[in-house]
Amino acid sequence: TQGGSHLALFPPRNLLDMDTFSKSDPVVVLFVQGSGGNEWKEFGRTEVIDNTLNPDFVRKFVLDYYFEEKQNLRFDGGLWRGLSAALGAQDFLGQAFVALGEVIGSQRGRLERPLTGVPGKRCGSILLLAEELSNCRDIVTMQLCANKLDKKDFFGKSDPFLVFYRSNEDGTFTICHKTEVVKNTLNPVWQPFTIPVRALCNGDYDRTVKIDVYDWDRDGSHDFIGEFATSYRELSRAQSQFTVYEVRGGPGWGPGGSPPLGADPPLRPQVLNPRKKCKKKKYVNSGTVTLLSFSVESEFTFVDYIRGGTQLNFTVAIDFTASNGLPSQPTSLHYASPYQLSAYALALKAVGEVIQDYDSDKLFPAYGFGAKVPPDGKISHQFPLNNNVDNPSCAGIEGVLESYLQSLRTVQLYGPTNFAPVINQVAGTAAQVTDGSQYHVLLIITDGVISDMLQTKEAIVTASALPMSIIIVGVGPAEFEAMEELDGDEVRVSSRGRYAERDIVQFVPFRDYVDDSGNQVLSMARLAKDVLAEIPEQLLSYMKTHDIKPRRADP
Repeated sequence: TQGGSHLALFPPRNLLDMDTFSKSDPVVVLFVQGSGGNEWKEFGRTEVIDNTLNPDFVRKFVLDYYFEEKQNLRFDGGLWRGLSAALGAQDFLGQAFVALGEVIGSQRGRLERPLTGVPGKRCGSILLLAEELSNCRDIVTMQLCANKLDKKDFFGKSDPFLVFYRSNEDGTFTICHKTEVVKNTLNPVWQPFTIPVRALCNGDYDRTVKIDVYDWDRDGSHDFIGEFATSYRELSRAQSQFTVYEVRGGPGWGPGGSPPLGADPPLRPQVLNPRKKCKKKKYVNSGTVTLLSFSVESEFTFVDYIRGGTQLNFTVAIDFTASNGLPSQPTSLHYASPYQLSAYALALKAVGEVIQDYDSDKLFPAYGFGAKVPPDGKISHQFPLNNNVDNPSCAGIEGVLESYLQSLRTVQLYGPTNFAPVINQVAGTAAQVTDGSQYHVLLIITDGVISDMLQTKEAIVTASALPMSIIIVGVGPAEFEAMEELDGDEVRVSSRGRYAERDIVQFVPFRDYVDDSGNQVLSMARLAKDVLAEIPEQLLSYMKTHDIKPRRADP
């Protein structure tokens, strides 16, 4: 989802010397592991550096990076013995295991790991650097108008709209934008629109951009008015002056000179000279189109903010209401057998193990709600799982799991199911630092219908202006219609006349991701992929809304 990230290998240091009469001739092999699987597949190899224990590799690996997936990598160092697929035991210099997210989430996208795997030996270390391929991130905003277009409708004027085509390497064209229709005029002014430069010209500033002018018809058989061609470079000149294009009728389109909308334009260069007149008698043009404005701004990415030092702070809230069933009973949603984790533990691990790569201290606040807690048996909706009110943070995801299992043994499951207290708790923390250096992700795992819907909607509306996102995972067989209302994909959440500033809630039922064969690793990978996919866009929407630019990473 974040495009190709450039993963550059920096030199392993102080490698084992395996050659008798000279230094080693090392090569590094990159293996990748499929999502939810155990199999390692070779992805590529560096070049061989002769006679050195501190090789400086030039070859880089280009990987697709997905925030929502745990992308495990393995680097094997060895001696070069020809093009054999595997490194023999006598050639092995050590290996390192790392997740791509760990490299990107590390300081300045730079991570050093020790090489291990040779008993009794220090194998040296490997230094990794991740860079995001920019691939033309600029976004263009432009506005156009037209003058004296051909009249196509019998009883009225035309209803014009524009269709933009990007030219491809093979000479074909691909539609990349359509404007809105302006009704009943031969002199339309279209609304400004925004388009990524890569969509307009694939990053090639001199590539032909072809623009067709159509008259809209209700039955879909839109009438072709004419065409003109330009390029990104020519369009960009409108930053300092108006640019006027003549719209010419399209020869070469077959009967009537009108192409079907969406068809590839003719396979011929479409760089037309706006001043060149058609040879037909008295024909001048089919009107003109003027580029009124053209501006360019750079689009920041999720990786820009992470590399600039933005930390993701992960908080967990777990449902301890009585509807989950007694934890000691196999029918309980909290029941963990010696052979497999409970649905709660699976959801926690699935999300937490991805997010922890972007949190430098690996300390995660963890709360429970809906239980009677010792010593006085009062109902609480935000009790710390580690029983430490002053510091509810647990060390790593394993620490959260340990505290969760300990709480099951000490609290009494009760009710009701209230979300607002823990949302307000995290929102209070998020409100303390709003400069973009911290972003909070709250994971709520629940089995049932929410009891405090009005208060929760109010809390979400307030939280939507803060640097935070909320993930809700529903476990068990209950119906979760109310949760869909909180997931503002269709209708933005509102409370007392106020609408959420952003969509910050993602809800999914865990049962939709359970693997039929019982493969828990695959179930967790599927769940994480879906619930975390919106986090990068939600983070970017907060930064954009509040005009926060990423900090420049130290060189």
